[in-house]
Amino acid sequence: MPSFLLRCLFGCLIAGGCAAADKSFDIDYRVRFLPDSGAAAVTIDYSPGAGRVRELDFTMPAERYSAVEGDGRVVRDGERVSWTPPSKGGELRYRYAIDKRRRDGGFDARITADWTILRGDHLVPPVRARLTKDSRSNSSLRFELPEGWAGVDTPFKRRGEAPVFTVVEEDRRFQRPVGWMIAGDIGIRREFIDDMEVAVAAPKGDPMRRNEYLAFINLVAPSMEEAFGALPEKLLIVGAADGMWRGGLSGPRSLYLHSERPLISENGTSTLVHELVHVISRVRGDDGDDWIAEGLAEFYSIEMMRRGGLLTEARAQKAFDWMRSHGRRISSLKSDRSHGPRTARAVDLFVALDAEIREHTGDDKDIDNVARRLVPLRRVSLEQLREAVEAVTGEASEVLDSPLLR
Repeated sequence: MPSFLLRCLFGCLIAGGCAAADKSFDIDYRVRFLPDSGAAAVTIDYSPGAGRVRELDFTMPAERYSAVEGDGRVVRDGERVSWTPPSKGGELRYRYAIDKRRRDGGFDARITADWTILRGDHLVPPVRARLTKDSRSNSSLRFELPEGWAGVDTPFKRRGEAPVFTVVEEDRRFQRPVGWMIAGDIGIRREFIDDMEVAVAAPKGDPMRRNEYLAFINLVAPSMEEAFGALPEKLLIVGAADGMWRGGLSGPRSLYLHSERPLISENGTSTLVHELVHVISRVRGDDGDDWIAEGLAEFYSIEMMRRGGLLTEARAQKAFDWMRSHGRRISSLKSDRSHGPRTARAVDLFVALDAEIREHTGDDKDIDNVARRLVPLRRVSLEQLREAVEAVTGEASEVLDSPLLR
């Protein structure tokens, strides 16, 4: 082989291979919070590289997203806003109204004079991205904080001291900053549990028991890793009491929890552990099968505490008995939204399923073996659950042939 070809081949190998040429482009999300206006001013700055953006088509209802303008072509059509940036790159700018009340009156996104809690999924809304072939964004998120707002955290890793974060969504080519976020005059407790960075944050003076959350997670995290596989690189928990919704909501690598929720409820479950199961497993129920995700999360909220020594065997059994009683009148688990008695009935089904798996495998395997098969699927149907159980036990499940599922 001629020497110049050898040099070219060697150069390709050093660079990671000729076929692996970098086809990236840069997206810089810049956020400025405006407490007096109840909003955030957002700029999406695009810089082309070997990869390029052809068009970004956002879901932007006018009541939440206003003052939309940018370089290139910007068109609003109802709730859709399409942006075709100039070939040399450019900016899209808009304002996002943060405050959002649920039907019961509590906020699940709020900005005050001193702090804000919101979801990045809404700060930068869902988008259909048309990109050049095989291209992928290198994305960053940076904040400009009002005077007196000393802190900010997101589910992403921070770059040095500046409020700048590297946005990574490994399964998407166009990466946007999803998950819960908090900023303002806030207090954060941070700890590494194995290789997972855990941050618990709330406004200063809020009753959130940050250290207790960290201690709790330290006890259940090993069992979660055993059940679902690798833990996320970072986990952010945000909360507040002042006017916020009195429940818990999960997001990518993050969750919100009202800071006055008990760590363990009177019935032996835990909203914190329930939402952690959602975050770490990322299992969702397919259409009509929401009971799979909700039932699994509630089942494991008891089981993980039992394994971590937070519940005795007797107390865990009482919690499962309570679930059986609470869901006894449910005749069908099929629903797009599972909660209350329906979720309790699903827990009882998972208890029976775990026992069936153990019986068929001579106690060699249990429901964890099924859970690990569900995690890569993300969105799980009843048929996929049946297939996962059969792959573990070698037999069709009688439990999953229940009239509850017909």
